[in-house]
Amino acid sequence: MGLLEERETTARVRAEELREESERIFAELAKAEAVLERRVIARTELVEALAAPAPDVQEPANEPRGAAPVTGSVVPPWREGMSTDALAADYRRIVELVALEAADGEGVPAKDLAVRLGLESVPAKIEGVRSKAKRLAHRGWLEASPTGRFTPRPSTSTARPAPASGGPDGGS
Repeated sequence: MGLLEERETTARVRAEELREESERIFAELAKAEAVLERRVIARTELVEALAAPAPDVQEPANEPRGAAPVTGSVVPPWREGMSTDALAADYRRIVELVALEAADGEGVPAKDLAVRLGLESVPAKIEGVRSKAKRLAHRGWLEASPTGRFTPRPSTSTARPAPASGGPDGGS
């Protein structure tokens, strides 16, 4: 009988140890699930923000006009009196190149922009430049023609103004 009582006590102690361990594991599981939930929410919010940023969200009204742009930052919509200093370096270079290269009024294709930016003339690099130039055009910094060429916005051009329609060839 004493032997059975000893085995029962051993089993009871083991059951209590396992119960305590399971409570600890459930507490750790709850913490891990909370972290996982926060990560899922953060990823979902980021995907939504990058997929379709609302124009109102892109440039807060309380942001100082002369704030230094950050590489990879959102392109602010062009407003009267803004300079290219409001743009991140990559975008500023594109606007400046278009202003210099499109003086003939025909505009600059994305492929030429990519080459002038020192990038390889491969589809991935050209499309990256085209995407940035289109974003600039959409926000009013450049104008995009149906033929895929980009011209400066008249007030941002540092080169001689392009004729409004057709214009002389200027040949040599």
